[in-house]
Amino acid sequence: MMEQFRTEYDELGSVDIPTEALYGIQTVRALQNFPLSGYRLPPVFIRSYAEVKLACVRTNCALGFLPAPIAQAIACACQEIIDGKLHEHIVVDAFQGGAGTSTNMNFNEVIAKRANELLKSTSSADTVHPLHHVNQHQSTNDTYPTALKVAVLHELKALEQPVADMQECLQRKETEYCNVLRLARTQLQDAVPITAGMTFGAWAEAVARDRWRLFKSRERIRQVNLGGTAVGTGLGAPRDYILRVCDELRQITGLKLSRSENLVDATQNLDSFVEVSGMLKACAVNLLKICSDIRLLSSGPTAGFAELRIPALQTGSTIMPGKVNPVIPEAVSQAALRIMSNDGLAGQVAALGNLELNQFMPLMAHSLLESLHLLRQGVSLLHTRCLADMSVNAERSRHHVVSSAALIRVLVPAIGYAEAEKIIQHAKQYNLSLAEAAEHSIGMPADTFTRLLSPECMRQLGYTDETYAAFRKRPQ
Repeated sequence: MMEQFRTEYDELGSVDIPTEALYGIQTVRALQNFPLSGYRLPPVFIRSYAEVKLACVRTNCALGFLPAPIAQAIACACQEIIDGKLHEHIVVDAFQGGAGTSTNMNFNEVIAKRANELLKSTSSADTVHPLHHVNQHQSTNDTYPTALKVAVLHELKALEQPVADMQECLQRKETEYCNVLRLARTQLQDAVPITAGMTFGAWAEAVARDRWRLFKSRERIRQVNLGGTAVGTGLGAPRDYILRVCDELRQITGLKLSRSENLVDATQNLDSFVEVSGMLKACAVNLLKICSDIRLLSSGPTAGFAELRIPALQTGSTIMPGKVNPVIPEAVSQAALRIMSNDGLAGQVAALGNLELNQFMPLMAHSLLESLHLLRQGVSLLHTRCLADMSVNAERSRHHVVSSAALIRVLVPAIGYAEAEKIIQHAKQYNLSLAEAAEHSIGMPADTFTRLLSPECMRQLGYTDETYAAFRKRPQ
């Protein structure tokens, strides 16, 4: 069956459009002009833009600027998009010229077309126009950035629980393994003993800071420029509409939104988005650090550290039977790197705006929403597919502790650096453990050495007079 078309006209000529498409001529021209990335707008942005359009039509109707039947049809179309319908008709490329005008027109045309379908079903003769009705008292320059802020706020709210869940998982591991010794490494070389619980505790503290950052970042973007129209002066919009439309949007979204005190500033400057991006980068940095640590501590299992056991999720090699790779930390690391890269891009985008508008707003939207999505997915994956079922190999960890010459450092406060070096040399010369060498060379009982390596000693902050009391009592 051949596809059917309808013809639409504008000042540039005519365009044939598939009959079933709800979008119109402006959207088709955008499809022709911007076959760039193949990226579509994410669902959260589509829903958020529809929420903005719904706030505008409700405000215009309440103030008497739109007839009730037309306003109701537009509102119903917006609600359908918010509910997840009609998304297949939002088709413009995520990267586009015009600071997002093609996206705004895509929404205007789809909403108008769907509203007209709804009006016909009620036998009304009213016709909804994409600009005269759906875009009434609006500009791309205030609806697009407002929709982006709404989308970012929705995503930040959705991110809070996964981050909290991961922090709580790490805190449980901290308690579970508080008595398991492992060898700390600095510059990847043997350092001093700590507990495995301390390792999890340090990760948990980093994630706790991320929770605080993500919560505070919501404050940075809750002020929107809706009502500012083209450059923030509100030209073309009634004062009553400007004063009321943000309140309506706040009711629709359930978000703590407010109108910016300086709409001109809010229209042209994107530094608030950069600040949020920086918070996401900080979280990604911690995520990458944790993933790198997990990969190191689980390496082996024969020739590596093998102090952590991570879930075996899939075979790791097409040529080496039995090989299992740390696929979740590897995948999440890549997401973290992408987020960190997007932050650098966000800074460049904000800096390259000119005068009263930033023409690269679509790139900011894509990079920021991608980072939020990757961060939420990455945190959830690392928690549920790796951390939750990860365990500590206590035997291997303790083997590394007692086998390392680094243990002698616990004796330095009592016997001095030079004496400690002699014990190490004695151990090497006679192939003894450090505990045996300490007993032979300075008469230190083995149980005293063991006590100094207890988890309790590792957890206390520094040492006290009681810590080395046994040295004062040992025979000279």
